Amino acid sequence: MRSVLDFLKSFLLQELLAGMMVTGKALFARKVTVQYPEERTPQSPRFRGLHALRRYPNGEERCIACKLCEAVCPAVCIYIDSEERGDGTRRTTRYDIDLFKCIYCGFCEEACPTDAIVLTRHFEFHFEKRGDALIDKARLLELGERFEAQIAKDRESDAPYR
Repeated sequence: MRSVLDFLKSFLLQELLAGMMVTGKALFARKVTVQYPEERTPQSPRFRGLHALRRYPNGEERCIACKLCEAVCPAVCIYIDSEERGDGTRRTTRYDIDLFKCIYCGFCEEACPTDAIVLTRHFEFHFEKRGDALIDKARLLELGERFEAQIAKDRESDAPYR
């Protein structure tokens, strides 16, 4: 008796019809496509996009060349060289990030004691040449200045979680 029922189910294509019903329901359901350039989805203040180096309000760079971000990076994409200044403090002479290697995990941001390196919410970037993916210190500082208002705003909204 069981084999006869199985034969009838396969002969009448019951599984196929059940699948077609699911497809039919989805066909007439309301679409949720976002037309990207014109429409934007909300973005979390914790979104991790392009890197930036921050400065103090007096204009001095925050990075003290402790190299914690370089040590904690799982992708080994941060390269730092430093030198001691006349007043005994260390500052970076080279701070490079290879964006092709970077996995945007945010460990560098978490490890930084001075909040110098941050991941901004900027995600719309591209490279014309392969060498452009290696971002140097000057470019990182420029990005920090450009996005400082948004970074500060995100830090205020994220304060209870820090």
